[in-house]
Amino acid sequence: MLRQKISFYLDDLATPIGKSINIAIAILVLASATSFVAQTFEISEITRTRLNLLDDIILGLFVLEYFLRLWCAEEKLKHLFSLYAIIDLVAILPFFLGAIDVAFLRLLRWFRILRLIRLVESRSLFPNKNEDIAILLRVIFTLFAIVFVFSGLVYQIEHPSNPKFHNFLDAFYFSIFTMTTVGYGDIMPHSEAGKLTTVLMVLTGIALIPVQLGELFKRLVKTANQGDRPNDLLKEIVCTRCGLSLHDHDAQFCKACGTKI
Repeated sequence: MLRQKISFYLDDLATPIGKSINIAIAILVLASATSFVAQTFEISEITRTRLNLLDDIILGLFVLEYFLRLWCAEEKLKHLFSLYAIIDLVAILPFFLGAIDVAFLRLLRWFRILRLIRLVESRSLFPNKNEDIAILLRVIFTLFAIVFVFSGLVYQIEHPSNPKFHNFLDAFYFSIFTMTTVGYGDIMPHSEAGKLTTVLMVLTGIALIPVQLGELFKRLVKTANQGDRPNDLLKEIVCTRCGLSLHDHDAQFCKACGTKI
């Protein structure tokens, strides 16, 4: 019973408790990302120490959440190899490997922003009547998350030996113009790993940006062609499983997940 309740609230966005838990997780992710970015700038040692302590606390909470999700999973092996579980594991690997002095641990922390994918992809986060806005926000978040991760990676790789990458903002500037294939050329990577990361950034930008913007464009065109449906043909009933709020007037089952309404 306890396991089922925990599992429900970890993924729920319809009830107040579920929303509070998931919003708290999102705030922790954003706080962690902000801490990482702040530490790339010139700050006092006291502030840096406090930020490191904050990150250690957040990391401990993420470890607890990871094992709670694993404990609640009915098919644990399947859960371990799911996309969200892999992202969660990458985000907490520094906790298990912290005693090992390896450079790649500093790279892994930038992937933590990807944990917000679970929240953004949830249907319960956006009501159906704002589906166009939901798609737009998902596209924006996807693009931002990829740029953020690549910025963190290239900063961590280039900063020790390349004065052009003085802080995260320099890396973010470089990533934006590289992924959009504009490439001003005023900032260039020096290391082999940095050059390889740049190639991956360009390929990701070519593959990702048109697809994401194409999805948004198709949705907007479809909405414009169909027009708004009359309000009397729709009824507002929130699905208890996926959170979809608008259904056909005579619907007995949710058109998104099939749950009886």
